[in-house]
Amino acid sequence: MQIKLNLQIFIFILVFFITKQIEIYAILMLFAFIHELGHIIVGMLLGLKPKVLKIMPFGLTVIFENSKLTEKNYRKIEKKKIIVALAGPFINLIIMFIALLLKKELIAYSNLLITLFNLIPIYPLDGGRVLKSIMRLKKEKREADKLINKTSNILVIIMTALSSVLIIYMKNFVVIFIVIYLWYIVIIENKRYKVKKRVEDLISNL
Repeated sequence: MQIKLNLQIFIFILVFFITKQIEIYAILMLFAFIHELGHIIVGMLLGLKPKVLKIMPFGLTVIFENSKLTEKNYRKIEKKKIIVALAGPFINLIIMFIALLLKKELIAYSNLLITLFNLIPIYPLDGGRVLKSIMRLKKEKREADKLINKTSNILVIIMTALSSVLIIYMKNFVVIFIVIYLWYIVIIENKRYKVKKRVEDLISNL
């Protein structure tokens, strides 16, 4: 399994250090790593092979090797993807409840944040992955991909508007970097979607 480091993480470390929230950031990254271990372990138990582990500014992302899709295994693989996507947030919820019982509020708060952030239905966050697989189970693959792409773009605009209110009234400027990160992953995914769509269009026209 390859490990890739996004160098933007150093910018976020500097920002959290300047804003005196570096301890929270370190705790978030620690439990984000445990979150990703949940994905990896469950994925391997379901027969998936991890290919790349990306260390991103707001956590880690594991990419599994693509399985060969057929009409028989298509639905099975999409269901596996849903289980794998939910495994990470589920681990964080367990840690959160244990931390609450032990009265470790900072740990509980950190895991709640990781859970809520990852369950945002913006692809490729966990919530977006779950929504995409559900759409693929109900609709034709190309139509499902188109819908999740549109949904992600609409939701990131809504998240930006809501975050603006938080920044104005709560003066928490770290939210700006969270929004920037969301836009970053959505823009990257938009580019991938457009390239993929062109390839599919070329193949269909042959």
